[in-house]
Amino acid sequence: MAFKNPVFCALDTPDAGEALKMATQLRGHVGGLKLGLEFFMANGAVGYKPIAELGLPLFLDVKLHDIPNTVAGAVRSLLPLRPNFITIHTSGGPAMMRAAADAAATAGAGRPKLLGVTVLTSLDASDLTAVGQSSDVAAHVARLAKLAQSSGLDGVICSPAEVALLRAACGPDFILMVPGIRPSWAAANDQKRVMTPREAMTAGATHLVVGRPITGAADPVEAAQRLAAEIAA
Repeated sequence: MAFKNPVFCALDTPDAGEALKMATQLRGHVGGLKLGLEFFMANGAVGYKPIAELGLPLFLDVKLHDIPNTVAGAVRSLLPLRPNFITIHTSGGPAMMRAAADAAATAGAGRPKLLGVTVLTSLDASDLTAVGQSSDVAAHVARLAKLAQSSGLDGVICSPAEVALLRAACGPDFILMVPGIRPSWAAANDQKRVMTPREAMTAGATHLVVGRPITGAADPVEAAQRLAAEIAA
């Protein structure tokens, strides 16, 4: 599927009615929608399906991380929902990622693309050190991205700061789904590694994930349009 608009709006709410209302409003103004753990844990497939019926590309951001057999089973369980993207944690290792990729492949040509979570955009060098990882965030992200690519994943989630590095390391066809996007007119909130949408696309991002700058705006449609204009400028 071609995506004319690279922006996926994050609907991070447990309220299925509010998410559907926002999704309906934003149809035609964003490239797709991201439904994450907060939404999916509260509503599951029942809440997901009415949003899917709107026809927008959907990114199911469930960040699977478990033993290979369990993750493969979880991917197979999600296939009937026909999301465009599903996330799994790259730190689960190559066997887990390969099992997930094999499970996704059973859906054939319409399979979801699997994206590996590298280092969450809420983390910085001091956070990695605290959990016993290399404090060089970029090097750690690059290592995980290359592992994901060699394990059969279609792309990764990365912060804007690593986009140029990963585009060079993983080639032009590897999907880079990039959160931590904050327009110049929006607050950073709890994201530590951020960039403007235009900067991220210029660096080589495939898609951008934007939540609160759109959903928290007084006029979400106007904010989405403003964001698209900033990218195109």
